[in-house]
Amino acid sequence: MSTRTLVSPATLARPRGRALYWSVFTGVVLLFTLAFLFPVYWMVTGAVKSPDEVARTPPTLVPERWHPDGYRDAWDLMQLPQHLWNTVVQAAGAWAFQLVLCTAAAYALSRLHPVFGKVILGGILATLMVPAQALVVPKYLTVADLGLLNDPLAIWLPAVANAFNLYLLKRFFDQIPRDVLEAAEIDGAGKLRVLRSIVLPMSRPVLGVVSIFALVAVWQDFLWPLMVFSDTDKQPISVALVQLSQNIQLTVLIAAMVIASIPMVALFLVFQRHIIAGISAGGTKG
Repeated sequence: MSTRTLVSPATLARPRGRALYWSVFTGVVLLFTLAFLFPVYWMVTGAVKSPDEVARTPPTLVPERWHPDGYRDAWDLMQLPQHLWNTVVQAAGAWAFQLVLCTAAAYALSRLHPVFGKVILGGILATLMVPAQALVVPKYLTVADLGLLNDPLAIWLPAVANAFNLYLLKRFFDQIPRDVLEAAEIDGAGKLRVLRSIVLPMSRPVLGVVSIFALVAVWQDFLWPLMVFSDTDKQPISVALVQLSQNIQLTVLIAAMVIASIPMVALFLVFQRHIIAGISAGGTKG
């Protein structure tokens, strides 16, 4: 059976149809590329313009005079190295806690079949229906009672309770062939050995996706770090950009935003293959 497409093979065989097809295809790709990359270009070039040129109407597409000092001023005046390090510590800790505990919980619900496992999973998924803003006050009171304000644990511990990533891991574990796990158990492997030697190596794609979700969630979060970190020296980059932008030139602030976005862009470019593999693996069997 031939695959049905929007354009028939007979039309593509004709020179006119093939030229029209590739013209439309190229135009659509360029349009989407421009729509996604133009804001990035506008932000990067806005940091090297003068303050007057940034505020000019109509705006200029290419800077009349290049002022690269804006990036150096942003690095020094806004104390970006310190705040970037704070963000790295908070994101790395939340990622490690979430990966270990969510993986263990998902494996237990998927393969160990605990009593009332479906009820527990249903309760966990029900938390996805609760708005995140409704949980801010209870979380803050809990963190304050435990004395964790201005402590990275205030970011790490709440990040563990991620129902979406837990469900994503469980669904992937459910699709691992049972024959593979039973063969390992016949060879004498226990539950933890099966998890360490069989399940985790086969779960690299979905673990990559969960890692990206965990890191990005902490990196871009603003409200929760703002509440738990009153000490300016311990604030992440997302909060520091707002707190320190009062008496900063607009071009310096734009440069700081560019620098703050570089780690996440680099992370995506490095691990994009694993992200795509993990997303596609979640929808296939075997």
